[in-house]
Amino acid sequence: MPCMNSNRILIVDDNPDAIIASTAILKLNGFKEIESETDSRKVMEKMSIKRIDIVILDIHMPHLTGIDLLPQLLENYPEVPVIVATSSYDVKQAVECMKLGAFDYLVKPVESELLVKALSRALERQALTNHVSALRDRLINDQLDHPEAFAQIVTRNRKMRALCEYMEIISTSPQLVLISGESGTGKELVAQAIYRLSACKGEMLSVNLAGVDDKLFSDTLFGHTRGAFTGADQMREGLIVKAAQGVIFLDEIGDLCESSQIKLLRLIQEREFYPVGSDTPHKSMARIICASNKDLKNLVATGKFRNDLYFRLITHHVALPPLRERKEDIPLLLEHFIELAALEMGIKAPSYPNELLELLATYNFPGNIRELQAMVFDAVARSKGGKLSQESFRRFIVEEKTSSHTQLPAERVVDNQSLRSKLEWVWGHFPTIREANDFLIDSALDAANGNQGIAATMLGLKRATLSMRLKARKTRD
Repeated sequence: MPCMNSNRILIVDDNPDAIIASTAILKLNGFKEIESETDSRKVMEKMSIKRIDIVILDIHMPHLTGIDLLPQLLENYPEVPVIVATSSYDVKQAVECMKLGAFDYLVKPVESELLVKALSRALERQALTNHVSALRDRLINDQLDHPEAFAQIVTRNRKMRALCEYMEIISTSPQLVLISGESGTGKELVAQAIYRLSACKGEMLSVNLAGVDDKLFSDTLFGHTRGAFTGADQMREGLIVKAAQGVIFLDEIGDLCESSQIKLLRLIQEREFYPVGSDTPHKSMARIICASNKDLKNLVATGKFRNDLYFRLITHHVALPPLRERKEDIPLLLEHFIELAALEMGIKAPSYPNELLELLATYNFPGNIRELQAMVFDAVARSKGGKLSQESFRRFIVEEKTSSHTQLPAERVVDNQSLRSKLEWVWGHFPTIREANDFLIDSALDAANGNQGIAATMLGLKRATLSMRLKARKTRD
């Protein structure tokens, strides 16, 4: 129960005797800060002058009744619980008060036990509400207690910053953490941040489970005894033991076969495991963080992932957004990777034209941050005269778009007759090459907000080629 002595209670009642009786009850039960008011017209002014935590409100009062005052209190001070007290029990009136938002409805003379219980419940709810509000404000105001733990996560995206706040909250929890997101979104960086925040005494060890069969999974994580299988000449400790008092990071958890899933579930539930070749269970002292670029919920629906394991994994869930949903981070990431690449190559960080940011903003980055990093490192290696050229970025984007359109999904395949019908519907006739060419150029320029460099990239042309075509069209027209 919250500390009662620090809470200020306001009793609003036109009967002085009722105020004296209620005050005596409250003080006997540890409530020290008691305010009172017999004139209901002065309540709102009093609320504005002093901090009030709970209001005990009489219904039948002259000038301004409790029914009239209650909505004003709730509208101006929604965080303050109002307990209604009246001398007669009227079901209709009680229902009306509760609908308006009263916390409780008591009949006078109120029994001491009932009054104290009502106040205690109100304080508990108020404490919970304040806690939720503080957490919400913390997320909205973008406050981090340990910003140094997120030094490797470059972002100004609100959703990402909110996830960082969430990571601070769950960092000390002993429960498992699942990090989900597309390839290249930075799942391992998130795991490292949680590890740093957790202040675990042991080290963090990582293992990628993609393509790992059950035998290799068991041996890698749990180790084996001497003679467990052919070639096992001596005992070998698994990563779970080596990560004791630390963190074991299991990447690509969605690739586990069913037998490995069962072993992982036991490890999570019982905190114990069996080394290969041993009948003696060993206790796990490592915290587990998992990651997956696959939709585990969909895998559960198709029977490829255990339902019970899935619900164990999502106790704490960090879902990372793809780069296309946080494009405001592209300028920060671009500068970060330029500095990093220049440092590794031992050269001065090259500058870049503003048009580069416009170009990158038109691209959806299917490979996410890892793809942007590869593009920047390649461009820095090709840079000359301390300047970054857009050409390597354009070439990278064009190649990616070309490869991604090599095989169209079935729903996007259009037969010749259907395509002809659509083209004739747009133009009123089957378009000529010139008309189709002009249409594509105009569409690209419109999508690129008039930027010829970006439009050229979208069309798979060099900027000079597009410029020549535009000039030729202007002369023709």
